[in-house]
Amino acid sequence: MEKEKTGKIFVLDTNVILFDPSAIFKFGNNTVYLPLIVIEEIDRFKRDQNENGRNARYFGRLMDDLRSLGHLSEGVPLESGGKLMIGLDRRGSNDHSSLIDLNKNDNLILSTALTLKEEGKNVLLVTKDINLRLKADVVGVPAEDFGTQDVTYEELYTGHRIVEVPLLDFHEFERNRFLPAEKMNVTGICPNEYVTLQEKDNPSHRTYGRYHHGKLGLIPLIPMREGAWGIYPKNVEQRFAFDALLNDEVKLVTLVGKAGTGKTLMAIAAGLEMTVAKEKFIRLLVSRPVQPLGRDIGFLPGDVNDKLGPWMQPIFDNMDFLFGSVRGASNGSWEELINQGLLHVEPLTYIRGRSIPGQYLIVDEAQNLSPHEVKTIVTRAGEGTKIVLTGDCEQIDNPYLDSVNNGLAYCVDRLKANELIAHASLKVGERSQLSEIASKML
Repeated sequence: MEKEKTGKIFVLDTNVILFDPSAIFKFGNNTVYLPLIVIEEIDRFKRDQNENGRNARYFGRLMDDLRSLGHLSEGVPLESGGKLMIGLDRRGSNDHSSLIDLNKNDNLILSTALTLKEEGKNVLLVTKDINLRLKADVVGVPAEDFGTQDVTYEELYTGHRIVEVPLLDFHEFERNRFLPAEKMNVTGICPNEYVTLQEKDNPSHRTYGRYHHGKLGLIPLIPMREGAWGIYPKNVEQRFAFDALLNDEVKLVTLVGKAGTGKTLMAIAAGLEMTVAKEKFIRLLVSRPVQPLGRDIGFLPGDVNDKLGPWMQPIFDNMDFLFGSVRGASNGSWEELINQGLLHVEPLTYIRGRSIPGQYLIVDEAQNLSPHEVKTIVTRAGEGTKIVLTGDCEQIDNPYLDSVNNGLAYCVDRLKANELIAHASLKVGERSQLSEIASKML
């Protein structure tokens, strides 16, 4: 969120703190106001063993440190230049119960913001709850989301651009397998950005490459003559994805695309190729979040494998395809790789706190992670580890995330200028003709 003009009062909702416990420092030279009900709601999360619980505990320690600077009810200074206040829930001189039900916590927060506004303050309610923002609009309180970017999903980095060059430069790239950046006449190109190079006077005459930041020019894609674990790219977007997935120089790959574009299948196929066939990694670790469905695996009966089943089934389906239809039964099964320690499939619940060296780590459905959770995962990478994040930024299950402030989109936007990062956007569905029709028409 951009810094606002000095003198504003930002009233924060509980979900903002649970989303980012350091949010209080991100409002510049202004006042951050926390109604007491927010503190009470956060207190109910402090014993949880999930991300909300960790953020609640961190925030509690943060508040305890700030108490040493003065009385929180009167306001204490913040590093950002503003101040923090924790106050009683405000109902003002007017009876807000005639407008909203004050027995609901969200409405108490709204009533506090409304009271401050009635006192002549320049107030902005900050909440990730869409319905609370709607109610704020009804009663005349300005409200905004927290953590939103100034771009739409369509404007996010795609990892690909089309570049037109004269025929001589086109032939130079084909002959030398390299084209200097100055001959492409482009600005703002990112490391490992994929390029469709086409002849200026003949757009149908085209080839493909990747911008190499170290060499300052365009280089060819990795050839796919033998495929990856029996899988071959079916379109140009998938060629870009496989180039990133099989590239030793790239340490973090982000794949974004709708259902049926092959994100997970390609990531697992490339992981198996690099781990089992080429032995460049000691283990393939495949994971996905279980939180979006609202229950931890501990609520399910059976041993750990029984618990994992429902959450990890999409991954198992891809494994069955790779070892069955594509590779053939004579090549063994993925269960054998698990027994040999070459393959691990587990939920993200088990990854926190670990150091993961020398592994090919795939995180599926990464769009359901917050920016803080993605940071936690990426910082797990030890020496020699490659991380692949896949997801569809338009299929969000987390109620407080959207297409541009989820962890996957955040990672793409913040890391695109780093030469260890590559990104591919997938738009063409290849699962089946029916799947593609449903994706477009339904």
